[in-house]
Amino acid sequence: MTAIPRRQLNRQAKEKRILDAALIVFSDLGYTGATMDAIAFEAGLSKPTVYQYFESKERLFTAMMMAKRDDMLVAFERPSADAMVEQLLAFSWRYASTILRPDLLSLARLIIGETHRFPEIGRAYQAAGPDRVLEGIMAYLAEQRLNGRLEFEDVELASQDLWGLVLSAPRTKALHRPDALPDKAEVGRYIHNGLRVFIKAYSTQIETDLKRLHVLCEEDDLNGQLD
Repeated sequence: MTAIPRRQLNRQAKEKRILDAALIVFSDLGYTGATMDAIAFEAGLSKPTVYQYFESKERLFTAMMMAKRDDMLVAFERPSADAMVEQLLAFSWRYASTILRPDLLSLARLIIGETHRFPEIGRAYQAAGPDRVLEGIMAYLAEQRLNGRLEFEDVELASQDLWGLVLSAPRTKALHRPDALPDKAEVGRYIHNGLRVFIKAYSTQIETDLKRLHVLCEEDDLNGQLD
């Protein structure tokens, strides 16, 4: 394996500092309230340095949202017909661990509040976040259809069903009740039930997949998944 040059490692580390700082500032102040000055201060860097990495607040916001998208979709990087149930479950827990984070819930609330006056903010959030996650889910499910593991007519509707079934209800509650975040057991309850419904609706090997899911759910119940 070729070692990564120190300069590249330093650049990656600095970029991560900026993205982490951006999430803190955006989730505290909203999109309109956030400034590159505040993000630079939070990152412990100069504003010119931040601009060397991201030429505008819009580009920085998009990069921040795409980083979270990549975290959620890592389970789908190598679609496997044999490991489909494992990959669906792994995605569901990564999805839950990301969208139920207090900072991302706060960001979503602030974006919703700003969208009425500034519709372009809502469009930017949707395009950089949910729409890109949906594209990744669609690509994965389409591949599993080609593998003969899933059967559906509309890949977008099947994808919407997947993320709606596994976590729509607890996320909606968490958006409205920041003092009542679900615990691991409650999140697992929704994920496991949602995947059972999804498999019954779309799998070409329903009984086999349900049995595999049952085993994995029992392991979840013993170990817990949500960080």
